[in-house]
Amino acid sequence: MTSTERSLKGKTLFITGASRGIGLAIATRAARDGANIALIAKTVDPNPKLPGTLHTAAEEVRAAGGQALVLQTDIRDEEQVAAAVKQTVEHFGGIDILVNNASAISLTPTPATPMKRFDLMNGVNARGTYCCTQACLPALAASAKAGRSPQVLTLSPPLSMKPHWFANHVAYTMAKYGMSMCTLGHAEEFKRLGIAVNSLWPRTAIATAALQMIPGVDPKLCRQPEIMSDAAWFILTQPAPAPTGQFFIDDDVLAAQGITDLDIYSVVPGTKNFLPDFFLD
Repeated sequence: MTSTERSLKGKTLFITGASRGIGLAIATRAARDGANIALIAKTVDPNPKLPGTLHTAAEEVRAAGGQALVLQTDIRDEEQVAAAVKQTVEHFGGIDILVNNASAISLTPTPATPMKRFDLMNGVNARGTYCCTQACLPALAASAKAGRSPQVLTLSPPLSMKPHWFANHVAYTMAKYGMSMCTLGHAEEFKRLGIAVNSLWPRTAIATAALQMIPGVDPKLCRQPEIMSDAAWFILTQPAPAPTGQFFIDDDVLAAQGITDLDIYSVVPGTKNFLPDFFLD
């Protein structure tokens, strides 16, 4: 199957953290195919520090050619998640793809990580991923029975027990690895249902509004979110049966499709020495 034959047309995607950044990039890439997008996030009012709301995201999705459903949701709240899933199924007729993108970050050592921040990261990252996957499972299983090759794609890194990935920010690492452990376990658990479950992670830092709030990060040494959305598109449009239990890296996915010139994704074209992302040795 060539890239021109691959498409998400008519598929319904439930995307968390979809108001900006990588989540929005995945949504608009799918929208170009004519996909239906349930946009899941908390932001409905403009924030001067974090541009983008669910409403501006919906405008971008519709402008790209997709259908958009705005669902203000705190994924830490299981009742809100259940309601969002119900509305998505009622509006679009089902769910074919869950993208667990929402994530909270604090690169702080233990003394500088209040329990409120620990709870936020683990609540959004690990618990939120688990909660959304659990809530979407009946719809994904129905998609499988209909022969629509459902998938769960989580934005989380390959698992590693090397101490240096824990030492400087153990709470954040626990929270991100919690998402990856969902991929590892759910891929095996859902095989019998015909649901593929994988993770995707960037080789380099990605220039998002959230990343720019971290001190010392130079966005000029990053790549743009579109490298992740293009990689996600290739994963989500693979011929059935899709691989499962994989921890994909963005540039590896693109290289497998013959795309090796990645300069179009650079914030500053011509950049050679990018800021590497966490969790990749």
